[in-house]
Amino acid sequence: MNETRLLLDGTRIIDHRLEVPLEGSAPAERNGSERITVYAREFIGAEAQAKGELHVSALPVLLFLQGGPGGKGNRPARLSGWMAEAAKDFRIIMLDQRGTGLSSALNRHSLTARGGVAEQVAYLRHFRADSIVKDAEALREHLGVNSWSVLGQSYGGFCALSYLSFAPEHLDRVMITGGLAPVTGHADRVYQHTYRLMAARNAEYFARFPEDRQRLDEIISYVRKQKSAGAPVRLLDGSELTIPRLQMLGMLLGGNTRVDSLHYVLEEAFTTGADGAQPTLSDTFLASVGQQASFAASPMYAVLHESIYGLPGETPTNWSAERVLEQFPAFAADAESPLLTGEMIFREHVQQDPVLTPLYETADTLAQVSDWDPLYDLEQLARNQVPAAAAVYTDDVYVARELSLETAARVANLSVWETDEFHHDGLNDDGPMILRELLHRTEH
Repeated sequence: MNETRLLLDGTRIIDHRLEVPLEGSAPAERNGSERITVYAREFIGAEAQAKGELHVSALPVLLFLQGGPGGKGNRPARLSGWMAEAAKDFRIIMLDQRGTGLSSALNRHSLTARGGVAEQVAYLRHFRADSIVKDAEALREHLGVNSWSVLGQSYGGFCALSYLSFAPEHLDRVMITGGLAPVTGHADRVYQHTYRLMAARNAEYFARFPEDRQRLDEIISYVRKQKSAGAPVRLLDGSELTIPRLQMLGMLLGGNTRVDSLHYVLEEAFTTGADGAQPTLSDTFLASVGQQASFAASPMYAVLHESIYGLPGETPTNWSAERVLEQFPAFAADAESPLLTGEMIFREHVQQDPVLTPLYETADTLAQVSDWDPLYDLEQLARNQVPAAAAVYTDDVYVARELSLETAARVANLSVWETDEFHHDGLNDDGPMILRELLHRTEH
């Protein structure tokens, strides 16, 4: 029986769990394959409940697909932002995509228990967007819903494009925010765009906070000096703070308000003891860097990251972000004043992270896979009839505008709303307005 409870604001939450096959789309009990668990939370707003159960049962359903890969669904204490807006007209289904949250775990413990590298890689191949769509379809059937709307943020938008490709008959509408994936070409194209965008974002940031460029250079100099002296800087988890890991603070440049967070992190970088000792990096700073450099909370983000761009007929991704960096020397760790990176995963990020170290060989082998299953059906997208709308952020450093518009041109019946008011996390900044805009554009 599904558990039901209330949030403090009166929102009703209903838990849903079901078993699905690791591979294939038939119900697990019929096809005899290995089974995994998929979990989802259903949110019903207090306002809708006040109108009675008949009203609630008649509400359309909105499935939210979270960013990632490896990102679990939202865990709100009360409805706010886009969720509060959506709850006025929808029952909201928040899916923990396979391997995340309360769905069957995908982490160093569960992976290493499966056996060697070959077994681990074979398992990981079943955790991409096409498999997530199959899970969503199983969940829809489990709920007895004939069709629903989908809202996909970032990687959730990638999954929404797969949904439009393989099961459009069960979709009322599709809305995508910062997530129009490139549906053709190699991962290298993605990083050629994102490095250029990150260079511009660095320039914009340091023009606003010129003192932060100086402070970052002082931090880099300190880290290099300590390394040369044989006493490398350690993060609070004991792992080494290298320059590439320090550069991961650039993840904070991907949003509007998070830019100010970066400034606050850098301004507290150094501390000096009461006896006037030489300045050293503060625990406050090291904790903030550790939060950006560690994948403890979302281990599969790093391991699976480039696989989300793996398409049939293309060569292996082969650590694309690391290889493409050679074309952008301003980001090199040995540059005089290295720029901050964004959603780029390097070998070192996996090797140096205590949570991911046991999975490095697996991640390296996964990077050599070339025979991927299709993520998109270009012919189906070209004849799409499902009302669809996408928010494209002009200066998005994670999902490049040019590639987004290229994809948009391949999807029939898709309305593009381009705006320069937001960055990648626009849905967090003004979710109600963005949701209303996309809903308007997908009205039948």
